[in-house]
Amino acid sequence: QVQLVESGGGLVRPGGSLRLSCTASGSTLYYYAIGWFRQAPGKEREGVSCISNSDGIIDYQDSLKGRFTISRDDAKNTVYLQMNELKPEDTAVYYCAAARRCATVAVSYYWGQGTQVTVSS
Repeated sequence: QVQLVESGGGLVRPGGSLRLSCTASGSTLYYYAIGWFRQAPGKEREGVSCISNSDGIIDYQDSLKGRFTISRDDAKNTVYLQMNELKPEDTAVYYCAAARRCATVAVSYYWGQGTQVTVSS
């Protein structure tokens, strides 16, 4: 059973950057697909990106390409989400989830508790 902990959120000005981390315990991430999701106030949760050693990288939103980059460091059992040129509309709670494939990560049982990202001047 894998446990996930997100970190790295915070308050940032528009145009700034943050790097979120999703660190696993209880199991090695090598065999898992890890997805990043976000949920803004009053909105449904939406997928950001997913990475796995079998599926590669899947970006769920074309509008985030070039600004958000997902990566993984299996030695550290951690997946990252580098977010650049942040905009106020990126404000949300960001979650990571783990599954065997990216196709099923959105309905995974394994989720972190989330980390708040607020983009504001």
